[in-house]
Amino acid sequence: MEKKLAFLGPHGTFSEEAARALTAEQRFQHLPYPSIIDVITAVANHEVNYGVVPIENTIEGTVNSALDWLIHEVDLPILGELALPISQHLLVARREVPLELSAIERILSHPHAIAQCHNFIREQLPNAVIEYTNSTAKAAQIVSEHPEELWAAIGTRLNPEIYPLSFAWQEIQDYSNNYTRFWLIGTEPLVLPVSPKEKTTILLSMPEDFPGALYQVLAAFAWRKINLSKIESRPTKKGLGSYYFVIDIEQKVDEILLPGAFAEIEALGCQVRQLGTYPSYIYKAN
Repeated sequence: MEKKLAFLGPHGTFSEEAARALTAEQRFQHLPYPSIIDVITAVANHEVNYGVVPIENTIEGTVNSALDWLIHEVDLPILGELALPISQHLLVARREVPLELSAIERILSHPHAIAQCHNFIREQLPNAVIEYTNSTAKAAQIVSEHPEELWAAIGTRLNPEIYPLSFAWQEIQDYSNNYTRFWLIGTEPLVLPVSPKEKTTILLSMPEDFPGALYQVLAAFAWRKINLSKIESRPTKKGLGSYYFVIDIEQKVDEILLPGAFAEIEALGCQVRQLGTYPSYIYKAN
């Protein structure tokens, strides 16, 4: 039976592009879902075998809804990671007479896409009303279905191939080095291509009455020469000032170093939850 993989839809999103890139050597039925939480929930409820969700953007930082849902609501391992280059484009419905930039009254897109194009919007469309959607592709779909409206969408290069849209302006993101990290999650193991880069992500909770605990946690990695690429705090939702720490480690779980570090950390009274050990890729177009 063909396995199912969920992504943030509709068709034409960066999430779909990431999903297809991550599973290029697999045969899957790719299914769009209306929100990131819906994707994660579909995997947790065994509606699909796997899901792909955005987790971090170089401009906007962490996708909090994805990370918090994976921390608080489900227990799904990270199986793989892909860093996808992101380019945003201003799209309008196809017309006999092209829509002038100055005539655009409303801009639709995902909040992260809007934020990635803040300078362009401020300089070129300062009077346009901004409307947020669940995905860039959903914005593109809405604009294409209302050609009579003076609307524009911020979306992907793929959107005009799917919907009756035209480019009003290309490459409108504020920074050229714009990438989004996507995580592949699932309820069962998946064989992925070998990658020269492996990562492990853990969730750390510390006793509140232990001064200097974070320093000692970091020391457990430092003296073993284990490189950490990211450490981020997220609320435990138990009270003000109570946090988890999400830590990305630049290696996969081995038999000695990481287990030794985790044991030392747990001896301090901390709790370590492994969110996944997985290959990490950077997307390269053919």
